[in-house]
Amino acid sequence: MRLPAAKKELGQHFLVDENLLGVIGRLAELGPEDVVLEVGPGLGVLTAYLANRVAHVHAVELDRSLEAALAERLAPNDNVELHFGDALRLDLASLEPAPTKLVANLPYNIATPLVVESLDGLPAVGLWCVMVQREVADRFFAEPSTKAYGAVSVLVQLAAERTGFHAVSRAVFRPRPNVDSALVAFRRHELPADFARVKELVSAAFAHRRKRLANSLELSGLTPRDPGARAEELSPPEFVALAEALR
Repeated sequence: MRLPAAKKELGQHFLVDENLLGVIGRLAELGPEDVVLEVGPGLGVLTAYLANRVAHVHAVELDRSLEAALAERLAPNDNVELHFGDALRLDLASLEPAPTKLVANLPYNIATPLVVESLDGLPAVGLWCVMVQREVADRFFAEPSTKAYGAVSVLVQLAAERTGFHAVSRAVFRPRPNVDSALVAFRRHELPADFARVKELVSAAFAHRRKRLANSLELSGLTPRDPGARAEELSPPEFVALAEALR
């Protein structure tokens, strides 16, 4: 079968180098009881690897033109369930069995929102191992007052701790991307109380990045109580404390 070409408009860069699979398996800490959610299986290279090591794989793919290639590659594996649709619109929380890990070469154009929404939207997921643009991976665990630090940094760090990082060569993808990539793994810890409220506050605070926090919150309809710093100067725990103060 002639393999489908990647679609630039969907942010597709297919993983084709199987040498990287062992690194993914190690960082994802795969076990036979795991239920894995994979978003963007592409040509199924990672999907097949996962299926041979875990109990069940939910593979979510937007591109229907990949269906035949995926079906052929995954035919030997009866523990893979293909779901076609937009991962940001599908009700991933209703998947059965519920995913316990998110392991994926994420499409560039949905990586950040998907990870952020999964933090509280997929409570059974206890570990993430995702391949993303290097700059996105750096943002996840960036320190306050750095250029990379932003809303996603705060939210990911409030929900998880990083357990692994691996820089990835552009040569492992087809077509070769114009940006560097990285694998980043992180494990869930207990979410702060009223995480939805904290999430709203963080989004509002970073919506006007160059403004003082008080001005940013006022523009977003929130009433600050002496938040004189800029959003990028506050640590994740300080955002939790600020959310408590604004209640």
